[in-house]
Amino acid sequence: MAKVTFNTDICKGCGLCVAACKKQLLQIAKDKINAKGHHPVEITNEEECVACTNCATMCPDCVITVER
Repeated sequence: MAKVTFNTDICKGCGLCVAACKKQLLQIAKDKINAKGHHPVEITNEEECVACTNCATMCPDCVITVER
């Protein structure tokens, strides 16, 4: 099982990681706002993550860390 962590304070909610997730496990949080005023990304079901790291690779701000 993978462990996915997000530095939500610097996430700008661009959605590139959401589009890159082949299992469709990421979404932009509608109920959270970070320090910069953006809705950050969150994972819906971490147990289903296969640690492909597509999301971390696509993130322009290095917000996502995936550990296997």
